[in-house]
Amino acid sequence: MPTRLDRLVYRSVAVMPTEALAPLAELLGEAQRNNARDGLTGALAAHDGRFLQVVEGDSGYLDQLQRRLGRDRRHREIEVLDRRPIERRAFDAWTMASARITPSLAPELDALMTEATPSGDRIVGLMLEAVAPT
Repeated sequence: MPTRLDRLVYRSVAVMPTEALAPLAELLGEAQRNNARDGLTGALAAHDGRFLQVVEGDSGYLDQLQRRLGRDRRHREIEVLDRRPIERRAFDAWTMASARITPSLAPELDALMTEATPSGDRIVGLMLEAVAPT
């Protein structure tokens, strides 16, 4: 019996500096290992003291991930912006991609980080643009 495929989109306030490469590389490495184990895919943007993340996979593993995120001391004020069933993955090539925030993407990301109720589809679109090969 196939499992339900879901997409989770959330933002949070970083406790660590988001411009520091070593802690961010450690966080991404841990996410990639855990996501490979659990069959999850997605992308993470770290920008201006905040995180924005899209994660896709089995709904049960996303439930487990949400519990782990709630205990993770590297961020606070976790806000789920969207969680819904999906037909197929948008980030199937990445266990956890690091989104490149270019000067052209920064204003849109700034708006998504502060907007009261940003669209999950809009966030997915921005993240896909940020991880696209140049």
